Amino acid sequence: MEFAINGAVKNVCLFGDSVMKGIVVDKEHSPEDSIKYKISDMGFAARCRRSLGIELENYARFGGRVTHGMKFVQRHADRIKAADYVLFEYGGNDCDYNWAEISSRPDDFHQPNVPIDQFGEKYHELISTVKAMGVRPVLFTLPVLDPVRYFKFLSRGLNGENILKWLHGSVLNIDRWHERYNMEVMRLGVLTHTPVIDITSVFLERRNYSDYLCEDGIHPNEEGHRLIEEAIIAYLKREKMIA
Repeated sequence: MEFAINGAVKNVCLFGDSVMKGIVVDKEHSPEDSIKYKISDMGFAARCRRSLGIELENYARFGGRVTHGMKFVQRHADRIKAADYVLFEYGGNDCDYNWAEISSRPDDFHQPNVPIDQFGEKYHELISTVKAMGVRPVLFTLPVLDPVRYFKFLSRGLNGENILKWLHGSVLNIDRWHERYNMEVMRLGVLTHTPVIDITSVFLERRNYSDYLCEDGIHPNEEGHRLIEEAIIAYLKREKMIA
């Protein structure tokens, strides 16, 4: 099976965060009181490279935000111009917060790493820049998170009671702003006539989607990456983009 249009194998560039990079928890080398990460060769991008037979350049970065995206797009402009598609997966780090600051000052007002208005503006710029290069951008929705597991992870070494106070007493509020950024990605897709691949629903369709997440509650595990690969292939088949 090839990622093909008119029978030609296509080139793809990827930009995004650690999910796009294929980062998972390294269980073998993580002590009980800490979590270490590794790049898995079973991440969805690596899986798609093999199953679709595409030439793929993965420029995603651990901690990547949409505000970093333009720098990397400009740095790799020559490679992008030689590609047919550029896939963007941003939002997970953009919507996150400085939890240490919240822990120490729970009564203050705190902004996410990239406020939603700036997130939309910068993402729009990325989309327009790639289109101006004559290349087709494709957006990914955000993968799900497990708010209970993530709260346990983010509050390590911090004042969990203060963080919970800022969350108005419910860790489920973590889901609320995460979904807001997901909605912004979908809005941008409609606004800019850019395809959006839904990698959220394949998790939500599972009875217990946490089984497909790492211990930190935010990174898909290797089985989660398999779900994302399946979502991508299903989209490409539906849009008749693969032979």
